[in-house]
Amino acid sequence: MKAIVKHEWRKTEKGIYLPKSTPKLVTIPKFKYLSIHGEGNPNSATFTEYIQALYSLAYAIKMTLKKTDVLPENYSDWTVYPLEGVWDISERAKKNFNGIINKNELVYNLMIRQPEFIGLDIFNEILESTKKKKPQRLLERIQFTEITEGLCVQMLHIGSFENEIKTFKVMEDFANTNNLKRKSKVHKEIYLSDFRKVSEEKLKTVLRFQIQD
Repeated sequence: MKAIVKHEWRKTEKGIYLPKSTPKLVTIPKFKYLSIHGEGNPNSATFTEYIQALYSLAYAIKMTLKKTDVLPENYSDWTVYPLEGVWDISERAKKNFNGIINKNELVYNLMIRQPEFIGLDIFNEILESTKKKKPQRLLERIQFTEITEGLCVQMLHIGSFENEIKTFKVMEDFANTNNLKRKSKVHKEIYLSDFRKVSEEKLKTVLRFQIQD
């Protein structure tokens, strides 16, 4: 029998996905993700294709399991998790860094978290069927991975992505005040708003960076 309780991340995982506009120390455990690696300007058409491919597979997994009679152990229906992105700059950019980030030199991993009962076997099976039903050239680049972020500082940023540097300054001041050291300039963004539809001043994005052990 299919479970009737639906997992709503906005209700049950507020500490991870719905922080306040003040920095806070959190510990992020191991989670499973659909992930795709990309490089270059996020304003490009290719970036949009990456997002479309991820969501296509994420919803295919959800709807396939919802319709099947053979369910994985501990299955429950769930609300698809938000898009996340881990951002860095290329190795070449790091060698010649002058304090100004060129968007064409960005590297990133876009991802959508999966429930714990999703395994590699389910991923592979539904990936192959999705390729046949809804062919997209980037589907084959999606990987199934497990990531443990550990101790992090995170905060809600409201507004344009261009102004994130102000929020990161607040987060770094918080870390320094609490004798915490940022692990690297790599950071994660969790997109609570659809930046293709929501105006810049209303965008809500969770910003997060890891802390050294």
